Amino acid sequence: MNYMPGTASLIQDIDKKHLVLLRDGRTLIGFLRSIDQFANLVLHQTVERIHVGKKYGDIPRGIFVVRGENVVLLGEIDLEKESDTPLQQVSIEEILEEQRLELQAKQESEKLKVQALKERGLAVPRADTLDEY
Repeated sequence: MNYMPGTASLIQDIDKKHLVLLRDGRTLIGFLRSIDQFANLVLHQTVERIHVGKKYGDIPRGIFVVRGENVVLLGEIDLEKESDTPLQQVSIEEILEEQRLELQAKQESEKLKVQALKERGLAVPRADTLDEY
């Protein structure tokens, strides 16, 4: 087997189905059509998969161009095992509602945590100042 350095090793994965995890937490699934030296990707027949608990939903996105610096993980999907998942597929509307409720619960939990810290006299850093360091 010949070793190819860097993104050149992904040439053999062209036209195969891949899962891509992005820096912002989104998960994309699609067929890898192109890649360059900066690991920029072109995905075809792409869906954005949203997971909430034991449920997931797929939002069709079509052709998707991903800048290489935003890729956290890239992996080929085994088509034979793709359907063997313990997760339940639900409609787009249902998964978006589940996601909204989960986000609401997280925000409520964070508010309670901040309030408890303030009651104990501890300073809580604001989220918008964390990127300055």
